[in-house]
Amino acid sequence: MEAVEGTENVESGGGMKDLEGKYLTFTLASEEYGVGILQVREIIGVMEITAVPQTASYIKGVINLRGQIIPILELRIKFGMEPQGYDDRTCIIVVEVQQETGSVQVGMLVDSVSEVLNILEEQIEPPPVFGSTTLDTDNILGMAKIKGKVKILLNIDKVIGKEGVLSQFEEMAGQKASG
Repeated sequence: MEAVEGTENVESGGGMKDLEGKYLTFTLASEEYGVGILQVREIIGVMEITAVPQTASYIKGVINLRGQIIPILELRIKFGMEPQGYDDRTCIIVVEVQQETGSVQVGMLVDSVSEVLNILEEQIEPPPVFGSTTLDTDNILGMAKIKGKVKILLNIDKVIGKEGVLSQFEEMAGQKASG
């Protein structure tokens, strides 16, 4: 019943119009993902990453990017995929997310960057309903149907922002300040 209601919302423009726009697409394993281009600051090759102790396994550490310390996370591990060695197509997408204290830049390790796509409202459907409360689809803005393929549009604020990875860094900073 919920899936039918969700379909009606898409047809009547229930929020999918807000998702229309340009997305940077990238691959993890055999899946393609997209992030809103306005949140992307730059794309860089893999560089030396300094490990940070006592962080989640998907937090690879930090890099020094032109004097700014940027936390790096590996999306493959964050999304429960098998880790893979880096190659010449592996790169870091630096995105900017909004926090209560201002904007923060975070790097995401991905297998490869594909292209920038202009995705229209009619190409986007809401995240699927799997009928299970154990499956979290909050990280997904929608599913884009492009040339017979599906691209998963990520909600970077949920993946990385105050409800995601950055909350762990804030907790670490709070522990160091109090200790």
